[in-house]
Amino acid sequence: MSIQNNDLHSNVTIARGVGPVAIGTTGTGQVGAIIDRQGYGGVEFLISYGTVTATAAVYTVTLKEGDATGSMTSVADSDMIGTEALAGVGAGTRVDGTNRLVTKKLGYKGNKRYVQCGVKSTATAGTLVSVNAVLFNPAVG
Repeated sequence: MSIQNNDLHSNVTIARGVGPVAIGTTGTGQVGAIIDRQGYGGVEFLISYGTVTATAAVYTVTLKEGDATGSMTSVADSDMIGTEALAGVGAGTRVDGTNRLVTKKLGYKGNKRYVQCGVKSTATAGTLVSVNAVLFNPAVG
């Protein structure tokens, strides 16, 4: 199979990790579905945040990996493209496209078969959050 220029569509698969769901009870979150990377060279997580209104609200992203679905552990910083901190939303004045109504990304370049991206909130008011995984570089058979 040869990859055609300008044809990303035929060379990626999208998998839902979280939601969209309102995350808002203090200290709770969504752990995210476990994504099977078999047959793909990499994965990029797209984390979308709705209208975050509380200036003190913090949304924390966590990335886990494992050789089996029952043994997921935190991903080393060296196996990420970007950081969990930059993929999250910090406290502060809310600006569209920066820390509300924004989509952020976090890549995984490790070699574990399974990955999982979750989001946790410190807020009490619910904000819609979703996580999608873009699997890319399919194996050529």
